Amino acid sequence: MPITPVKTLVAEAKTQIRSLSQEDAQALVDADDAMFVDIRDPRELSREGRINGAFHAPRGMLEFWFDPESPYHKPDLATDKTLVLFCASAWRSALSVKTLQDMGATNVAEMEGGFSAWKKRGAPIVTD
Repeated sequence: MPITPVKTLVAEAKTQIRSLSQEDAQALVDADDAMFVDIRDPRELSREGRINGAFHAPRGMLEFWFDPESPYHKPDLATDKTLVLFCASAWRSALSVKTLQDMGATNVAEMEGGFSAWKKRGAPIVTD
C-alpha cells in the first residue's frame, strides 16, 4: 500500500501555515505578543539545550494540552498571544501548526529552521 511521504505532508502543510523568520519570531516574543512553544522530545531538550522561557509541549501531547475540553489541557496554551511552535528542524512544527489550525487556532505559527538553526546562528540557549 503506497503512503504519502512525510516530506510531502510537511511541504503541503507549509503552504497552509504561517512561518516566521527567527528574527521576526524573537521580535514578537520580545514585544510580549508571542510565546515560543518547544514541541521537541524531552531527551532533545536535555541533549541540545532549549530557548529560555519557551513553553515545553511535547509533540505527542500538543493537541491534548491545547484542547480546553481535554483533561490534559494546559492553560498556558489558552492565550491571545501568537504561539510560535518550533522543533529541531521545522518539520514537526509545520505539521503541528497545521493540526492546531485544523482544531480552530488562528494565533499559531512556526519558526523557520527550528532549534537547529537557532543554535547554529549563535542565538542564546539554556543547557542543563
